[in-house]
Amino acid sequence: MRNISIFKKLGIKYPIIQGGMAWIADSSLAAAVSNAGGLGIIAAANAPVEHIKEEIRKAKKLTDKPFGVNIMLLSSNADEVAKLVCEEGVKVVTTGAGSPGKYMEMWKAHGITVIPVVASVALAKRMERSGADAIIAEGTEAGGHIGELTTMTLIPQVVDAVNIPVIAAGGVGDGRGVAAAFMLGASGVQVGTRFLVANECTVHQNYKDRVLRAKDIDTVVTGRPTGHPVRVLRNKLTREYAILEKEGVDLEKFEELGKGALPRAVVDGDVEMGSVMAGQIAGLVKKEQSCKEIIEEMFSEADSIMKNTKIQLFD
Repeated sequence: MRNISIFKKLGIKYPIIQGGMAWIADSSLAAAVSNAGGLGIIAAANAPVEHIKEEIRKAKKLTDKPFGVNIMLLSSNADEVAKLVCEEGVKVVTTGAGSPGKYMEMWKAHGITVIPVVASVALAKRMERSGADAIIAEGTEAGGHIGELTTMTLIPQVVDAVNIPVIAAGGVGDGRGVAAAFMLGASGVQVGTRFLVANECTVHQNYKDRVLRAKDIDTVVTGRPTGHPVRVLRNKLTREYAILEKEGVDLEKFEELGKGALPRAVVDGDVEMGSVMAGQIAGLVKKEQSCKEIIEEMFSEADSIMKNTKIQLFD
């Protein structure tokens, strides 16, 4: 197992980060994960800066543990949110969709730990050069926006390529996944899909029920022609995307179809024409639990596996 001191440095009991899921990862979920011994994350996405500030302050009232904010660097509000996390004393920033290089000096001056999400070795190296404290390497099994490499292939290559801690994401939903991530050289894990059905997750119950009913083959990747593929659960919306892809229509029609699709699922509970983002691990998620129960169960399983598994490769 690689050094997990980054979690100890932050005062986090378990080496687990909750994914920064847009429209889903709010103060309620982030605080619950942090109170349970993990690192909760509030997703800034494209939300108004005042709303993000409110969520940060709500989280502070709900937990005295460290939590972070996920910043999508291509968002129009990225500059404002980058300053906001400094003003609000946020301990950790995770980033996606771009390079945090131009904010690094400011964040480091405020003692912020910076952990970018990457989907390739080249991006991991670039983030290390820019001053990242750790890397979240996310395999294509994950829900939401994805790359092409699987977790099994991505993690060991990134581990070999950088000298900072690597956190595995994509396809981690139980103790077996945690143990596997450590065996691949990761220092911790990021989990999204299993937290979708946490008691403290405020996503619509229809969304949770759809995840709980999911089978192993129920996710599909949409939007490849746009250059921004997204993994979601199959529904009427994904079938309409498939038709557009087959017809080879222009990108404007893709964007029009997907406009507002995520909040339709998350807030309104429309799991047919909404974007029900979830990872391939959804088929393993069968029960609603508290964040505390989820984390303790996962790490109890992982600890047992790593202590008791005795594998003899050769006679």
